[in-house]
Amino acid sequence: MAAIESRDYTLEELFQDFYVVKEYQREYVWEEKQVLELLEDVYELFLDNKSGSDWECFIGSIIVCKSQELYELIDGQQRMTTAYLILCAVRDYLLELNPDEPVGKIKEFITSYCVEQNGNERLKERIELQYDDESRHVLEKIARQQNFLDISENSSVQRIKNAYQVALKFLKDEFGGNETTIQQVRLFFARFIKNVRVVRVETKSMSQALKVFATINNRGVGLDSMDLLKNLMFIQISKDKIIKDKDFERLKNKWKEMLKILYESNENPIRFLRYFIISKYDSERIREDKIYEWFDKNESKCKYKDNPFEFVDSLLKSAKAFANFKEGKDIFGKHNRYLLNISYLSTSQHFVLLLASQHFSKEMFIEICKHLENFLFIYIITEARSSKLEVLFVKWASKLRQINNQQSLDKFISEEIQTEKQKLSEKFLLAFRQLDENSVRKKVLQYILAKLTQYIDELAYGDIEAHTNLKNYINRTVEIEHILPQNYELVRASFDKEDQIYKYVKYLGNLTLIEKSINTSIKNKTFEFKKNAYQKSKFLITKSIVEPINIGLNTAIDRAAKDLSTFTVWNSESIEYRQEMLAQLAAKVWDINY
Repeated sequence: MAAIESRDYTLEELFQDFYVVKEYQREYVWEEKQVLELLEDVYELFLDNKSGSDWECFIGSIIVCKSQELYELIDGQQRMTTAYLILCAVRDYLLELNPDEPVGKIKEFITSYCVEQNGNERLKERIELQYDDESRHVLEKIARQQNFLDISENSSVQRIKNAYQVALKFLKDEFGGNETTIQQVRLFFARFIKNVRVVRVETKSMSQALKVFATINNRGVGLDSMDLLKNLMFIQISKDKIIKDKDFERLKNKWKEMLKILYESNENPIRFLRYFIISKYDSERIREDKIYEWFDKNESKCKYKDNPFEFVDSLLKSAKAFANFKEGKDIFGKHNRYLLNISYLSTSQHFVLLLASQHFSKEMFIEICKHLENFLFIYIITEARSSKLEVLFVKWASKLRQINNQQSLDKFISEEIQTEKQKLSEKFLLAFRQLDENSVRKKVLQYILAKLTQYIDELAYGDIEAHTNLKNYINRTVEIEHILPQNYELVRASFDKEDQIYKYVKYLGNLTLIEKSINTSIKNKTFEFKKNAYQKSKFLITKSIVEPINIGLNTAIDRAAKDLSTFTVWNSESIEYRQEMLAQLAAKVWDINY
């Protein structure tokens, strides 16, 4: 057999084999709507072609993996289980119409004898559910024509019961109860098993099944790729070790908890696993579509078979940390100003390094976050290649895992982060000298102006909440002010470079933050008119545009404002000068030495 085989089968051919739905799978989830859709698809073609058999109805694909005499259903169990229940309904309706009606052949598609490894014959259902609830029993009882009404209810049991009853009612409604009913039902049965077709994709291994699953899009409610990965890791545990049912249940519950955390944080679980691998193990760059293969080949690194609880606990811990990072919180669930700041940059590659730093103390974690924010912004503003960044982060993650004290962290920051920043220092200065509204997205522009404004305020007033939280500078009460107004027609004639005024309006040197309440009254006004409004701003960097910031000799405020220039007129030279001033200030804000 080739690694992967695929061909279309009729239901008659498919139900010559035995199928098992393992306990790791998602429960039966089809509702009445999906069951009726399948029945109606087949019935409409049946009505249109009553006199002939030369038609087909394709209902999708399934993925199976051969295991001894069984086929393990990896994907497609919803439609297969539903088709199986329809066969049961056909059998039971015929017997209801005539208790002596011969239905032996129909029964063979539902239950049949199989030969076990020891040579004994055993009556077996064509589809066996191994769910760890009553669902497995209700399907068995329906298949064996036993009373199933007394089985305790849960959502899956109810859906299976309902699917069977929907199919039975459909047959009664469509075929009625006249003298030709049995003949018509039998004809429908024949067309159902001979004309309804399914593509069966058969793989030799679970890892191959995972890859196939990732590329096939089914219309039904299929198995989640993370459930398949869970199977790859844990399904062999019971064979390798003696693990009690309650322990296996604990493993599954922890896995579910991990997925719940990731989904609630709007994170792709496969992407999280990619970050987890890079942060936790010595691994090269890995693509998301290679995750399955990596876990299959690297059990010796992960030890998910030998130490399953330890592995899942590590995944769960990392998922919780990951969710915190996305919310701007540290590993202890406390708000981290630097992670909040990074969120404005719309990047995620740094999560690898944060996961690799989970063992840090609170102080060490804050320190690495501060330097990561600066480094990421420098990388973004200089438009360095993101592919190179990922290679760098793979190397850094390996080093961060080994760091266990402040001295080692300081050494890493100096030798790695600062060195890489220094390589980009000249490009950084050049980028700021040319920065305008068209250079970056608005969100990043707000971040830049907020950081510059925050730096001066924090230097002057200290690290109080009003200045350490960047949200105080990026919110609905704060706006980006164009000193030379966006609607520049009123001032064009007085501007020294009239033919280039449209460019100067967008320069960073022409922008500042100001309170919305102040900005409302000065929009599109001249510089002379705006001067008084700027003096009223609480932001020192804005206030300093029109008046020197002098509070006292060598005070913190004076020291903060010493690099800020004041302007009496606003022309192209003023904008260029302030652009250079902000570029030099940016070197201090993002900690770059030229």
